[in-house]
Amino acid sequence: MDGRATGVGGGVRVVSRRMVLPLMPPPPALKEEEVDLIHLTPLDLRLVRTDYIQNGILLPTPPISGNTLDDALGSSFARALRLFYPFAGRLAADERGDGTVTVSLRCTGEGAEFVHATAPGVAAADITSSVYTPPVVSELHSFDPALAVSAAAIEAIPLLSAQVTELDDGVFIGVTLSHAVADGTALWHFLNTWSEIHRRGEGDVDDGELSTLPPVLRRRWIGDTWPVPIPLPFSKLEHIARPEFDRTSIQECFLTFSAASVKNLTARANGELLAGGTSTTATAGAAISPLQAVMAHLWRAVCRARRLPAEQGTSYSVVVDCRGRVDGMPPGYVGNVVAFGKAEATAGEVEEKGLGWAAWLLHRAVAASVDEGNNNVMRESMERWARRPEFVFMTSLSSAAGAAALATGSSTWLDVFGNDFGWGRPVTVRSGKGNKADGKAAVFEGPEPGDVSVELCISPDVMERLVADEEFMDAVSLPAKGLTVHGSS
Repeated sequence: MDGRATGVGGGVRVVSRRMVLPLMPPPPALKEEEVDLIHLTPLDLRLVRTDYIQNGILLPTPPISGNTLDDALGSSFARALRLFYPFAGRLAADERGDGTVTVSLRCTGEGAEFVHATAPGVAAADITSSVYTPPVVSELHSFDPALAVSAAAIEAIPLLSAQVTELDDGVFIGVTLSHAVADGTALWHFLNTWSEIHRRGEGDVDDGELSTLPPVLRRRWIGDTWPVPIPLPFSKLEHIARPEFDRTSIQECFLTFSAASVKNLTARANGELLAGGTSTTATAGAAISPLQAVMAHLWRAVCRARRLPAEQGTSYSVVVDCRGRVDGMPPGYVGNVVAFGKAEATAGEVEEKGLGWAAWLLHRAVAASVDEGNNNVMRESMERWARRPEFVFMTSLSSAAGAAALATGSSTWLDVFGNDFGWGRPVTVRSGKGNKADGKAAVFEGPEPGDVSVELCISPDVMERLVADEEFMDAVSLPAKGLTVHGSS
């Protein structure tokens, strides 16, 4: 993104771009971890050709600016890298000459990218005052998340990049992270750590006493029973097929459901289940969660907006974080550890059987995605993958083929608004353009306790009908300046 990118106001201009090395040496606790060479697990490798993850926060105007802000944030960034030392390494693809290739994480300490940018003429309200996402948001994150398409590229591109963009009345901090080495929970873990380090100041150098959980870097948490490293059945990394899709044919919006609205949807979903007599034995002690109620509300509205025939099959895939669900999985684990749950029904069933029924399908999909407390299920799944690799792309979960699916990633449990760098809590959250396709949604905690925010990508004509759906929008809190359109992504 060197130079200038157009968007709202004057666009985004890169002021500087440099490689930041982790503060050395790594803390003593990391010496017992695998900090030289990390063999990626099946959960990592299935995402090796997936777009980088991109998430960021909009913060109030800091008390410093320009080079002073750049230096201060770069310094705390280096201290955070000391704890997340592997993020300063590089992936290495080894074409072994026997028709297979292996990919490992080499903790070389080469550094992570740090970009300082300005966006003259762009105000915080340009991002927050509409349910539609303006194009400039994609420029608030650094490089193209789909760059790593060959063995040569994957070894050259940093695993982690941060971009600090000064707006007219705020600053946006965007983080880009390779999905081959970590998931979204790990990205927010890094951002939580970075913000706390910066907030505590330069004089407080004992980063081992942070309130944020220390990262767990080792990857042998479940007891590997597959070859190390795992040979992938391709002679070259680029032979792993990436589905092609038109990234320009979607429009993005950002919707927030207030705590009161979420409470109403949850009560309605659970009430419908009880009133409808839906398997009271099965539902005992397993009430619909607030997030499941919100997702069911979204699913039903999207089916209507897509004008799907009643007999048309539709699905909703949910990304489930296994931390806290599988024995032996430490909460601070840094890597990929997600399962995929999938609810399926016809569009007619989703609409006619009501909110509670649709939410119950999602509840069952989440429960079935991982047998809580039983790491044998996870191990068996990973062993199967090692024998027969299958690669995950967002287009296979969302609606690139058939326009009838939804997929939701991220989590309302992730700490977004605790990322105070020392001059105020975030105003909002936005993601970059990685892993976006028709039907992709991401959920985040909202600005107030109990709020739920949903970032949705969908085709422009469907989006137009969705925001005109009174039943759906009645549950949404509109931005302070109303519903205005800044353009499509």
